[in-house]
Amino acid sequence: MPRRKKSDKKKLPVAIPVIAVAMAVLFLIRLYQVYQPLFRQDVFRNGISGALWTGWRLTVLGSALLSSLTYLVLSVTGIVVLIGFLRLRRWSWVLLMTWTGVSLVISLVDYFYSHPNYAVMVSNVVIAFALNMADVKRIFVIRSDNGPSL
Repeated sequence: MPRRKKSDKKKLPVAIPVIAVAMAVLFLIRLYQVYQPLFRQDVFRNGISGALWTGWRLTVLGSALLSSLTYLVLSVTGIVVLIGFLRLRRWSWVLLMTWTGVSLVISLVDYFYSHPNYAVMVSNVVIAFALNMADVKRIFVIRSDNGPSL
């Protein structure tokens, strides 16, 4: 009977795949948010038919296009950060923590002033808690056993 070879690699903590799944959920939500304003304005049916600006203000169509473009940038940035995170790059931990904090603040503002997106809020909370686990910080060299390395 063949024996299994012992792997020299350390096992990753469970938090790493949890964060990856939460980031994938956020990617899908952001991708939906790219297309939603364009569908509401019938851009796919009618094209861009109208002004995007009136004086110094955006029209409804211009606002929809700007919103879609913003969510597209967030989606692409999320994929880049996810790839860096799965490759265990330190910059991805720092960028993801910053991005999660900003996203949580924006989600809280949306919660108090308009319609909240609970899926984004829950995903961000899961990511924030998982990123702050000692094992995750140790893997990304954010924390050592001797204390914080920042």
